[in-house]
Amino acid sequence: MKRTPKSKAKFDRKTVRRVLALLRPDLPFLALSLFCALVSSVLLLVIPLLTGNAIDLMVGKDLVDWDGVLRYAIRIGVCVLITAAAQQLMNMLNNRIAYGMVYRLRQEAFEKLQKLPLAYLDNHSAGELVSRMITDAEQFADGLLMAFNQFFTGIVTIAGTIAIMLIIQPSIAAVVILVTPLSLFVASFIASRTYSMFKKQSEVRAEQTAMIDEYIGDHKVVAAFGREDEGQAEFDEINERLRKCSLRALFFSSTTNPSTRFVNNLVYAGVALTGALLCLPLGAATFTVGRLTTFLSYANQYTKPFNEISNVLAEIQNALACAARLFELLDEKAVPPDAPDARILTHADGTVTLSDVSFSYTPDRELIRDLNLDVRSGQRIAIVGPTGCGKTTVINLLMRFYDVNGGSVAVSGTDIRDLTRASLRGAWGMVLQETWLRAATVRENIAMGKPDATEEEVVAAAKAVHADSFIRRLPEGYETELGENGGSLSQGQKQLLCIARVMLCPPPMLILDEATSSIDTRMELKIQNAFAELMRGRTSFIVAHRLSTIEAADVILVMKDGRVIEQGDHASLLAANGFYARLYNSQFEN
Repeated sequence: MKRTPKSKAKFDRKTVRRVLALLRPDLPFLALSLFCALVSSVLLLVIPLLTGNAIDLMVGKDLVDWDGVLRYAIRIGVCVLITAAAQQLMNMLNNRIAYGMVYRLRQEAFEKLQKLPLAYLDNHSAGELVSRMITDAEQFADGLLMAFNQFFTGIVTIAGTIAIMLIIQPSIAAVVILVTPLSLFVASFIASRTYSMFKKQSEVRAEQTAMIDEYIGDHKVVAAFGREDEGQAEFDEINERLRKCSLRALFFSSTTNPSTRFVNNLVYAGVALTGALLCLPLGAATFTVGRLTTFLSYANQYTKPFNEISNVLAEIQNALACAARLFELLDEKAVPPDAPDARILTHADGTVTLSDVSFSYTPDRELIRDLNLDVRSGQRIAIVGPTGCGKTTVINLLMRFYDVNGGSVAVSGTDIRDLTRASLRGAWGMVLQETWLRAATVRENIAMGKPDATEEEVVAAAKAVHADSFIRRLPEGYETELGENGGSLSQGQKQLLCIARVMLCPPPMLILDEATSSIDTRMELKIQNAFAELMRGRTSFIVAHRLSTIEAADVILVMKDGRVIEQGDHASLLAANGFYARLYNSQFEN
């Protein structure tokens, strides 16, 4: 199982700046959301003032100004209604902003996947990439929503409360202001240390997703080799690491709330004690019970945002850690773009030339060296040799999935590096050993390369590869919906559909990489006849382990250790009694 290197967890201001830059398309909505936050927060601050004034109209028994109390009650009701409407609109705007940003991030990430070099995808598990695009994006959205819904309103509430308390009674406000830095220090101290923990949690979660994806995809192999216990042990080990780092991150982040609550209770106690003293005759004569009630309400309103913000800070740490992992993917070096003067290959004549080609996947291990090949139009080139000799690597170089380290590959007399990748790959038709089918109908899978194909064309392609009969036995024939990667179809049936896909719109050149490896011998003979018709007049490269399938090839390249050690047709190579003859005869020995 492939493991990705762990990046160093570090809270980076660059991540924050990039998140803020992503907000630019939504600045009008953000401004309106902030206005709604301001309105709702200000009105929530007005309500305690109105309540205090109403209480001061209740002097004693039979000394109540009911008309005044009613007026204040109506004002309070209006404030509550406007506040509710503002908060509802703010929530709607915040949802749009947060999920719009995640939508753009996922879109950019998927676009980047299309541009990443094959080497990156070979070295990173599918589950790990899925975790970044799905789980990390969801965590990022959740953190943004908490920040928008609670952080901004909390800041406004804190600032507004302090301002009003300073205007009404500076001495009580001073008590609140003096204790506030302690609450801020506690929250920032804990939050600054939780980022690395959430970063580690995201990495281990991605590792677990990759492991689950791998075992589900290869469950038959796991069961066949009796690796269930080992798989369970591996999962338990990763799951235990995830449990530990999740508990650690959540424990440290959760200590913020009780810590700030303790400080906030000190604020409330200080306001209550100071206000009560001021209500006594020896205190300020203008400080009434109504004012004390107002201040106590403000003390609650003032301390509540600190508790919410402390929770938000923990979620923001998690969100930023997830955002950092998404940005790491977006920052990966993409495949170099086509040269500005790259030509479009319009009419490939089928000639292919490899001149002194050298290539290696890693600098310390040379794979192909000094490979020379001159293919004429319409020739069938078979590539054979032991596993790891470079057969599939040659195909990767022809398709320019990888660029050569030395030498050149030319198609129709032009170095493929001087052609656009899209036009080069459009000139090749590929049928691989690994099948890939979409979760779509049979017809849509066959017509993938030609979506506007008629029903007659699709059926003709299926008949050409002898797939029509089994397709018609499916519940809804060509309109049968297939599950992920072919669903319950056999491997051979999946392969037939992939071959029919190429048959539908045959390109000027073909690559068949173990294309019939999953088909029984009887069916293989029929497919070979269909391929013979398909390859007529087209340059074809055939990679095969069963040498009986390439006896009719014009040229057979025998590779070993990255070099072509023998070259010729089937008869001449057998007559030479060399490496090819030994490979061929070994397949028929008892």
